[in-house]
Formats: sequence, C-alpha cells, structure tokens
Amino acid sequence: MTTPKPRAATITRAAAAFIAAVLLGACAAPGSGPTPATTASARVPVPAGVQIGTPTPTSSSSAAPAPACDVYASGPRPPATMPAPGAMPAGSTMAAILRRGHLNVGVDQNTYRFGFRDPATGQIVGFDIDIARAVAKAIFGDPSKINFVAITSAQRIPYVQNNTVDLVADTMTVTCQRLTQVQFSTIYYDAGQSILVRKDSTVRGPADLGSKRVCAAAGSTSIQNIAALPTHPVPVAVADWTDCLVMLQQGQVDAISTDDTILRGLAAQDPDTKLVGDNFTKEPYGLAMSLNKPDLVAFVNGVLQQLRTDGGWAAIYVKWLGGPAPTPPAAGYKN
Repeated sequence: MTTPKPRAATITRAAAAFIAAVLLGACAAPGSGPTPATTASARVPVPAGVQIGTPTPTSSSSAAPAPACDVYASGPRPPATMPAPGAMPAGSTMAAILRRGHLNVGVDQNTYRFGFRDPATGQIVGFDIDIARAVAKAIFGDPSKINFVAITSAQRIPYVQNNTVDLVADTMTVTCQRLTQVQFSTIYYDAGQSILVRKDSTVRGPADLGSKRVCAAAGSTSIQNIAALPTHPVPVAVADWTDCLVMLQQGQVDAISTDDTILRGLAAQDPDTKLVGDNFTKEPYGLAMSLNKPDLVAFVNGVLQQLRTDGGWAAIYVKWLGGPAPTPPAAGYKN
C-alpha cells in the first residue's frame, strides 16, 4: 500500500528519451527549469519542480547551527529484555501499533537496492525495506504487517513529525541538525557522498565540479554538501534520484552527487555512467522516528542489535549488495 503512483525501478539510456518525451513532458511547463540540451530544435523537457542554484531551506536544513552532538551515539538503549512479538508493553507506542494492525513506514521507491519498486512484482523491496520488515516482525511476529508509504527525501521529516508514518527507512543520514527535529535509531549503515558522471566525462572528483551542474534530491544532505563545495558547482535539486539519472542521460546536468550506495544503484541501471573519486563525506544512516516516541526508538534499537548479533544484518547485506558482508556499524547510545 503506497500513496504515490509508482515509477519504473530501472531506467536505461534508450528508455530515457521515451520518459523525457512522454512522462516528463507532462510534468514540466515550457520554459521552466534549466536550459536543456536540444535535438532537432526540439526542447527536451525537465522534471517538474527542478530548483537550480542555492538550495531552498527545508525542514531538515536550517540557517541556525545545530548543537554539537555525536551522531554515532544519538539514541536510547534498548530494553534489557525485548518483549515477545504480539505482547507489547501496555501503554507503549508499540502496543498502539499492534492494535492498529500494521506498521507505517516511509520509504523510497526509486533507490535501486535500498528501496525500489521491483518491476516484476510491483512490490517495493531493498535493504531498507528488509530492515523495516524486521521491525514489523518484532512487533507482530509477521514481517508483512507493514504499510509502505512512498515519499521523497524532502517529505521524510514532515511525515515523521505529523505522524503520517511511525518511522522512516530511507537512506537517511543522521545529522545534528536533524536530531533537533526527529529521533534516530543507532546507525545501521555507513555510506559516504561521491560523484556519478557519464563515461565520457573528464570529472575526476569534487575539484573538477566548478561551475558544473550537479544534481541531487531536494531535502537531502547531498544537495547542501554540493552547495558548500569550495569549487562552487551549480546545485540542481529534483524530487527523486531517477530524475537526476534522466537529466544526466539527457545532458541537462554534468554530474550526480549523493551517497555512494545510491550512486552504485544508478550506475547499475546505466552502464554508460561511472563513479569517480573517493567519498568526500560520511553519511551514517539511521531510522527516523518522532521525538515524542522514545520507547519506539529504544525498541527499534533492540531490533537492530538483534540483527547485528544473529546474522540478520549480514544476510540483508549479502542479499542486496553482495558478499562478503562487512562488520555492521557498532551500536552507540546516548545514555
């Protein structure tokens, strides 16, 4: 059960022209967005909502500096003894979820391998999805008792704050600024920001991005990091990562820059692209939850600890990313 209309999980260069001409043409008005490449004097449309230049502040980016914090020790400790599935503590957030009959989880449907819609089944699957299913299994004894709500990067914090979802599992970086708005689980994956370009590109790293158009999702830490680079690239913010891939294929942007996990998924969909340079940031992922539900955060931390120790995390890693699996990020707690 998802809210937005699904979009294809895999986009090839051949499909890009069709998508641009048919799908994107329906969502972009003439004259909007960046100056695109032209073919036979026909203007190539761009995705709706494209923002060029300094990113518009969102709920996860603020001009006010956040208090210093340790993002690797940001959540409460799990309970000494985890409750049995179907027997959540009376009055707890988990008991309310149990009564409702399903866990509401905000996820991506466009990030290959982490959260994407399988074209063969129509189901949203991936690394983040299996992590979320482990939480549902711990509450209900059944990993299928889950309602996936497909969201954009910019919707992650608002959907937690207004209780549209119980948690977000969406390649979400834990930052000190975000910790003032939502609570995070312990870190379940360590990523880092990198760069994806076409194979004929001369870009080799951040130093080569000066004045070049670099795409990332609106509301992500990636778009803010692009804007902060001393080489002064031109940030291009879009709703979804697949929009970035289409724009790269069409020559409307020069590069995509975000977490290496996301970029490897995009590269797997288009063999005419390549990752370049080393990671230039650290992007530790956590599951986001409401500041008003510390019991749920502690419970989720218990689920993640079980996955670390019983081999569940390693199995999810091998399933979606290949093996051998590395050691999962160690748990750190604020108390």
